[in-house]
Amino acid sequence: MSPTFDVIVIGAGPYGLAVASSLREAGANVRVFGETMSFWTRHMPNDMCLRSIWSASHIGDPTSSLNLRAFERERGVPLRRPIPLSDFVAYGHWFQERALPDVDPRLVKRVETSGGALRVITSDDEAIDARRVVVAGGIAPFAARPPMFDALPRELASHSADHADLAPFAGRRVVVIGGGQSAIETAVLLGEHGADVEVIMRAQRLQWVGRAPREGLIGHLLFDRTDVGPALISQLVAHPMLVRALPHAIQREATRRALAPGASLWLRPRFGGLVISAGRSVVDVARRGSEVSLRLSDGSSRTVDHVLMGTGYRIDIRRYPFLAPGLLERVRRVDGHPVLGAGFESSVPGLHFVGAPALYSFGPLLRFVAGTEFAARRVTLQVTRARSAQRATERAVELPSSAN
Repeated sequence: MSPTFDVIVIGAGPYGLAVASSLREAGANVRVFGETMSFWTRHMPNDMCLRSIWSASHIGDPTSSLNLRAFERERGVPLRRPIPLSDFVAYGHWFQERALPDVDPRLVKRVETSGGALRVITSDDEAIDARRVVVAGGIAPFAARPPMFDALPRELASHSADHADLAPFAGRRVVVIGGGQSAIETAVLLGEHGADVEVIMRAQRLQWVGRAPREGLIGHLLFDRTDVGPALISQLVAHPMLVRALPHAIQREATRRALAPGASLWLRPRFGGLVISAGRSVVDVARRGSEVSLRLSDGSSRTVDHVLMGTGYRIDIRRYPFLAPGLLERVRRVDGHPVLGAGFESSVPGLHFVGAPALYSFGPLLRFVAGTEFAARRVTLQVTRARSAQRATERAVELPSSAN
């Protein structure tokens, strides 16, 4: 049996890297499992750009020696704005190589309880005990697919998270469903790859993100550097402990407004001949050989080669395949989200969740890279306090024996 670690972190994306790096700096014995930046590499179009602005795209502490500016300086080539996905992935690998060179790329098959510890079982059946486990498993398992498309094979209907390369859609008729950043940017990229694209969205019109100025005194008063949400809401959600203290009705409204579907303004010049059918939804779908027939809410119909769902993600930690059923039963949840304490700890002692699953407890900042600094700081504070308390207890136990 391997030695017991202070913390095992599951996931090597921005949240896993930020938390593990912070814990290691604080002296914790940490082990990280996962393929570095795997979601960003496998589940996002490789020629997309980040929606988040520069100041909101640092992994962990934006003032650290591992921020974007340090990466840009060491690489010797300026990063474009908006940041291309390929550059952000390279930044993640650069961060990992310097902060956590011993990341274990194996997958975790199961997390379970064993006595007073948590036990992690790897894909090759190694069992490793830890006092704490931080789940930074990302959002890939949470891709939301409208049930009406369940009967169609992936060749005919897929989610935006299913594609890293959109080039194979060249020359094909594609309907993209959704009105958020993922749907609109995917549609633009499909058009640039030579597909015949139409966007179908429920909203009456497309919302643009980035109209209000972010620079200057007014911009800084209206928007926090994390840039999540519209004016003033951005300032609120940038303080998750404040969001946490608010009545749930206010939390829900702030989250709704911060996560409202919209597309970055920098996409607009690239629209070309993109067709957007707003105020409509798909009410019926049928397979017609190698094609898909759609009937819309306005009575019109479409026949296309593929339906691509830019329908976002619905958090439900039961969809993490590595959480043992007995463990899951003990995690208090609301709408699929774990209910977390101030240190991101769930109702199972020592089991923490960071990233999107923490939205219910801390607000929408945790859906974005900008939330990595807060998550890393709070988890590290919890772990270091617990270690200090444990050492104080151990010293108190030793004192009577040493007095004899």
